[in-house]
Amino acid sequence: MQPTFVLVHGAFANSFSFAPLQAELGLLGHRSVAVDLPGHGFGATYSHAYQAPQDLEGLGAAPGSLQGVTLADNARHLIGILERAKENGPVILVSHSRGGITATAAANARPDLIDRIVYVSAWCPVDLDANDYYAEPEMATVDAASLALALAGNPAELGLLRVNFRTADRDALAGFKAAFLADGTDEELLTFLNTFQPDENLDVGTSADRAQAATWGRIPKTFVRLADDASLPLALQDRLIREGNALTPDNPYDVRTLEGSHLKWLIDPAPAARVLGELAALTVESVPS
Repeated sequence: MQPTFVLVHGAFANSFSFAPLQAELGLLGHRSVAVDLPGHGFGATYSHAYQAPQDLEGLGAAPGSLQGVTLADNARHLIGILERAKENGPVILVSHSRGGITATAAANARPDLIDRIVYVSAWCPVDLDANDYYAEPEMATVDAASLALALAGNPAELGLLRVNFRTADRDALAGFKAAFLADGTDEELLTFLNTFQPDENLDVGTSADRAQAATWGRIPKTFVRLADDASLPLALQDRLIREGNALTPDNPYDVRTLEGSHLKWLIDPAPAARVLGELAALTVESVPS
């Protein structure tokens, strides 16, 4: 029986990010479902202040639906989708970027629902809480200052993180391009930014939400490295792989590598779809009939 790919987006993203990948997977004969985490997709908040002409003061103060949303809420939502997908056969859980934190939390709670877990340059905290990795040497090349130029409002007051992806500030746009899509065109960058939503929840979990050997560690796992990723640098990706392997030495990562930046694999999805197709074949072989 063919597996179902369950796709989990990263920060500020939504299921729309996966449309080109899902098209490619479908043309290869694979079934997939793209998840919108709580407060994402059509559940997102787009205030009038975000529209043109923008009201930056209003944007920084407008309430958002993600206020109070937690990692536990995300994991609970994802588990509900995994339960439904599992009714139709094997499940391959694929996460990107910050979506890896939710995928890991779900895998800790319900490893029985997942036949393979795949991280595409995604967070899978093991030794540290996710936010603490930002102070580590592997993240030293990440340019947070230019990205902060588009920050809207005070996260502590809003209860969420808000970024103005529709900014016309050239320095902020240059920061986005360097972080997310240095190998793409300006037009591709602007198109992708217009699929992003301005809000993201603040909760990235605690030590209790790191990968757990007894549960998460039982699941066959793959890490797809993005070789030119400036947002989650290759050095950090490799560290997460090492930490995961040390936690479960008898079940190490199957490691693959794709060329390109943080978002390029979603804009040009054919190579990623081929890799996922290979993983589907491995999963079918390993699942008892």
